Amino acid sequence: MQDFLQHLLNGISLGSIYALIALGYTMVYGILQLINFAHSDVYMVGAFAAYYVASLVGLQDSPGFSTLLVLLAASMVACSLLALAIERLAYRPLRKAPKLNILITAIGVSLFLQYFGQAVFGAEPKKFPAVLENKVLVSVAGVDVKTFDIAVLFITVVMMLVLNFIIFKTKLGKAMRAVSTNMKVASMMGVNTDRIIAFTFIVGSSLAGVGSVLVGMKYPSIDPLMGTLFGLKAFVAAVLGGIGSIPGAVLGGIIMGLSEEMVVAYLSSTYRDALAFGILIVILVFKPSGLLGKSQIEKV
Repeated sequence: MQDFLQHLLNGISLGSIYALIALGYTMVYGILQLINFAHSDVYMVGAFAAYYVASLVGLQDSPGFSTLLVLLAASMVACSLLALAIERLAYRPLRKAPKLNILITAIGVSLFLQYFGQAVFGAEPKKFPAVLENKVLVSVAGVDVKTFDIAVLFITVVMMLVLNFIIFKTKLGKAMRAVSTNMKVASMMGVNTDRIIAFTFIVGSSLAGVGSVLVGMKYPSIDPLMGTLFGLKAFVAAVLGGIGSIPGAVLGGIIMGLSEEMVVAYLSSTYRDALAFGILIVILVFKPSGLLGKSQIEKV
């Protein structure tokens, strides 16, 4: 029982990170009906931004709350600026093009960022700076609750609350919901759709930036291809919960994290990465709209 509870805590912690990254996929899809495959590589750039900022200001071996805040800010800003550039230069000119064109462009941007990252950052893995000291804060029923677990859960909850406030309590959030419902009607009602779409990319990529720092904190090794597998799992989490559904992305992320942790604990780590593909196939076959997604009739 003690081992199960420890794995449960680890799974929730990992699932929280998946949820943060999955939100970027689901928000962009909700607005543009676009799978932004470059999102996982934006997450990668956020990790390297935090890494180089830490080196620049001398925070490599200075774990603490201030270090965490600096790295979070650096990663969020870098991810936001990169996502804004991608939206403006790659996606906006193709907004009225066939969806296949935009999909191919998204894959192309993803590959460009991966190989650009290898050329600029180097292909070899780098050690992520020490963000916090991973101490045991409390033991409950024999389960050690450590600093990293509390930090991940606390930051994730705060970011979810901020996102919920933005979407449901601000004018920008109301405009996002209007554009997501019907972009043409929202434009006729005076909503600047270009501005709202750009803002959506910024918010979603900022969450990915937060996720990149949390991943670097828990698994302190980063490389230019780190976004490929992690991003795929976050995408599967978004599909599992219902692509386009924000609560669905959170639910899907938690389920993915728990499933992965339990597979590693009670079966074999060999099946860890295969699990994502298995879940994706099952969802697409039996419930394509996801757990919380809504089936829609598309006119052709």
